[in-house]
Amino acid sequence: MIEGGTALRRILAFLVVIMMVVPVVSSGQPEKPEKADVVLKAALQQAAEANKTVLLIFHASWCGWCRRLDAVLENPAIKKIMNEHYVMTHLDVSESGVKKTLENPGGNEMMGTYGGATSGLPFYAFLTSDGKKMADSNVMPKDQNIGYPGSPDEIAAFETLLKQTAPRMTDEQRGQIVAYLHKNAPH
Repeated sequence: MIEGGTALRRILAFLVVIMMVVPVVSSGQPEKPEKADVVLKAALQQAAEANKTVLLIFHASWCGWCRRLDAVLENPAIKKIMNEHYVMTHLDVSESGVKKTLENPGGNEMMGTYGGATSGLPFYAFLTSDGKKMADSNVMPKDQNIGYPGSPDEIAAFETLLKQTAPRMTDEQRGQIVAYLHKNAPH
């Protein structure tokens, strides 16, 4: 009978743990993304406090080029440089179906406001801390979007954007970013 009682206690303990975990798992619904204007306002405030430029990146979950750009920006060496000069923030746009819930409400409209209404993804805009657009990624011939800077022309255009929007970035820092992009260019 003692062994049976021990087994019963183990089963009850297991059930208690399950009952504590199930509500957490079942309530693990992703939170609704912040509204685009709330995300931007926070980035602008942070930029004003740190005397930086806002790099506002519009992307989508299905966008391979967006993930590739994020990977570059998450590289520790690149991230350190970029964070020194920019407040980088993302807005999720152009989702469809069940993924529509990933979008930041108002993000598509904001992308249009900053010149990306007909651009592909990723599209990005560089903003002063008071929200004025300094530049955007539509700098290729015929105002085409750079998107992910993978070709030599796109990398050169991206370098020009860095010069234009991060005046304190050194030539060496820009050179590190450009070298990384060339080294990791798609084949």
